Amino acid sequence: MRRGVAALALVVFASAQAALAQAPASVFLEDLTSPELAVAVAAGTTTILIPIGGTEQNGPHMVLGKHNVRAKVLAGRIARELGNALVAPVIAYVPEGGLNPPTAHMRYPGTITVPADVYRRTLDAAARSLRLAGFRDIVFLGDHGDYQKDNALVARQLNREWAGTAVRAYALAEYYRAAADGFARSLKARGYADAEIGQHAGLADTSLALAVEPGLVRPAQLHAATGSAAAGVSGDPRRATAELGKSGVDAIVLQSVAAIQAAIAHR
Repeated sequence: MRRGVAALALVVFASAQAALAQAPASVFLEDLTSPELAVAVAAGTTTILIPIGGTEQNGPHMVLGKHNVRAKVLAGRIARELGNALVAPVIAYVPEGGLNPPTAHMRYPGTITVPADVYRRTLDAAARSLRLAGFRDIVFLGDHGDYQKDNALVARQLNREWAGTAVRAYALAEYYRAAADGFARSLKARGYADAEIGQHAGLADTSLALAVEPGLVRPAQLHAATGSAAAGVSGDPRRATAELGKSGVDAIVLQSVAAIQAAIAHR
């Protein structure tokens, strides 16, 4: 009986290795089969990035899923730079405001919200699921500002519970700081004014989107997005370019990789 079980385990392991060898190189968990994932983790890929986006209005010139696309693309780049990381599916349902009456982005068609406690439970369950898969370092990458405090709270709670284990959760503040504050400062140093840079769907936000995926932006609608609160825009995106955005994207990746490596080294 024992010999039979051992033989079966060897067959399964060999099959998984063969499948992994034939699989396309991808850092995205959803592109792998379950056996391929098991082999990758056993081989040392024990860091998992959870990209967190949000489905919200971004003015007349950017698509509702901007955060989701950006978070996935940037997480993929970060994972490749780390070399021992994979990327979980994007969490696209996040707190975006009240429903009755509608507040914040919920005043605009297409925005989807969930209560903050539902969001935190989702993040908690995702992290616990990934721990079961063998990941030791679970990193939250939040592309939106409003839920950063929730990410940090979930990470703290998990780490208190996991204190006696080899598993840790991280709410990577450096990712969002590089995307928001750091990129805005670099644009200001190049002569752009705060009123143009903006805080949502303005020059900075739109340039990052163009650098990640040009199809996220409707160029013909840029003239209609000039800092009007009624249009859901803070800033002026008319001079946004992919070239401007590339410097921000590169900084986000570089600073996130360094922060993850430092956090793991001092765990």
